[in-house]
Amino acid sequence: MAEIAIVGAGPLGLATALMLHREGLPVRLFDARPANAPSSEARVLALSEGSRQILDCLAAWPTTPTTPITTIHVSQLGSFGSTVMRASEEGVAALGHVLPATELIQQLQAQVTDAAIPIEYETLIALGEASQETIRLQAKHRDGSTRDSVETPLVLCCEGSVRAERGALVHDYQQHALLCRAQIADPHDNRAFERFTPDGPLALLPLGDDYAVVWTQPAVRAQALLAADDADWLSALQSAFGTQVRFTAIRDRASYPLALKLRLNPTAQRCVWLGNAAQTLHPVAGQGLNLALRDAWELVEAIREAQDPGDADVLARYARGRALDRFAAAGFSDALVRSFGSRLPGLATARGLGLAALSALPPLRHFLARRMIFGARAWP
Repeated sequence: MAEIAIVGAGPLGLATALMLHREGLPVRLFDARPANAPSSEARVLALSEGSRQILDCLAAWPTTPTTPITTIHVSQLGSFGSTVMRASEEGVAALGHVLPATELIQQLQAQVTDAAIPIEYETLIALGEASQETIRLQAKHRDGSTRDSVETPLVLCCEGSVRAERGALVHDYQQHALLCRAQIADPHDNRAFERFTPDGPLALLPLGDDYAVVWTQPAVRAQALLAADDADWLSALQSAFGTQVRFTAIRDRASYPLALKLRLNPTAQRCVWLGNAAQTLHPVAGQGLNLALRDAWELVEAIREAQDPGDADVLARYARGRALDRFAAAGFSDALVRSFGSRLPGLATARGLGLAALSALPPLRHFLARRMIFGARAWP
């Protein structure tokens, strides 16, 4: 069988390559960046227990210690109602794990190297015409030189974004995610927080002895905070969160704009889009890479015994099988942003009642927790 092409050698592309290799399918990776770029990413990842299990199957879970999340406290600022999800109630050691992206990437790269999976860095890929048996890829190196076109039975696009075009849903939230690492006065005890404020959700993720902060703000307010000094940022963060956690210092500030971008059909002729190339969600539900890894896992399950991995019927079955998880994750995160961000009279009370119901009804809380951990099908 000819090599399956993967465009993008970030965490998702590397993991997908290992999944394919594990099933004996030949694969080749392409990345537009230099070879050292993926391992220099500054992102912090929050991976579910389901994602840890996937990566553990690939021997790609980092050997360095990660920070487990054993409890998640969900509330809204200035109003009643809260709920707590506990790993012990779900029969798992942790609801999720927080780690620097570089640690995961380095482990994935080591496994890809051991598997002798070829990677072509500084190579730009453009999709060409698809035939009955292959799709042609045009490859150009960063230095402007070109190489022979690539013929592959299937191309997996694991980088890029979803554009506003026919067959895609795109909504700009007019918000930014403000990121920082916050030192705290007291130990976090592996407890994460999701606190809904009038301006947007504010998440605290335990990372080492600190918290990794994901703070949603309106675009104009976000720009003002980015221009402020650390002391003003720290004061604003404390006011936004409240007094349950006391912050003492911050560092590693960054931001990015927030939007919902969803490709309604993640497949085309001999092509599948995965990760941000298929969907970009608001970080409120923490699905991002977790959803992408589930997409990749089920794609490999769909094609591993197919005579032709790019067969239209095979890809159509994959797309149908992933629809529930993809649309449920997108809809849930969007509904949270819109409902908790609304200032309509009476909604704060309704939201409080909803959180109180989650706290009072263990089966409902269990249903939500399992789907955050394992996706819409709550496997395994």
